[in-house]
Amino acid sequence: MSRLPIWESHWEFSEEEWDRQAAVAAQQHPLKGLKQLPQMPGITKETAKGLKWKSLLWMIRKDVKGEIRKGFFKHPFKYMWELIKSALKSKPYLREGDFFLYGVDSLTQFNALITEQNSLLVLGFSYCHKPFECPSGRFTPECIRDSQHPVCQQCFIGKALHASAHPQTIPLIIPTIHYIGGKIFEIVHDNPEKQILFIITACEMTLEMFGDWGNMVNIRGLGVRLDGRICNTMKAFELSEEGIKPGLTVVLSETQKAILQFIRARAKALRQD
Repeated sequence: MSRLPIWESHWEFSEEEWDRQAAVAAQQHPLKGLKQLPQMPGITKETAKGLKWKSLLWMIRKDVKGEIRKGFFKHPFKYMWELIKSALKSKPYLREGDFFLYGVDSLTQFNALITEQNSLLVLGFSYCHKPFECPSGRFTPECIRDSQHPVCQQCFIGKALHASAHPQTIPLIIPTIHYIGGKIFEIVHDNPEKQILFIITACEMTLEMFGDWGNMVNIRGLGVRLDGRICNTMKAFELSEEGIKPGLTVVLSETQKAILQFIRARAKALRQD
């Protein structure tokens, strides 16, 4: 399987070859999956009550490694003001289908931003989106994305990360909300001259709970709603943050295609011959 230069300059061939090998791998080494998508609300009615306060308390009480405190106190007054402004809104995002829009007005606007030369893209995937058979393990920020491994060949995360392998794209596998929060603070502070953009997959409840925090640091981008065995209660979320996630989540097929189109537009714009 060819890597970055082929994806950049021969996208159709690279994607067709990836899909061909994925089909072969699925025949020889089929992965565990969902037989059908469960019909689950994104957030239960009881959980939705006071969700902004629940997210604030979670960020403060569970910040045992200090990832959030360390980043926040770099610019405490600025971040507090931006957090309050976002929290006063009824919703910290706009929405188009499976995409939650933060700091952008439309998918068209985001597509324009993602092709700008002075941008960094954080491409993040929730660990619960990994296959059960992931060779790097599920509850971990690691991802070998080995194009010759039969599990990686069938994994959308592996496909997306190969397609987006560019110095101005930062791939992240996300085990906890504090992990991604700490990483975002780090990226923002290390790159003050860059526009930080993101595409991150997460359960709808997580996108609702922590949207204000992304707005606080003024990063712009897309939260991608996961389907499948999502977390839609605080108890399920708490267990997930401890690595207890027996269910599998998925990105729907049409949404996968849209993500890859964003990646392709960016690769074309940033291509260096």
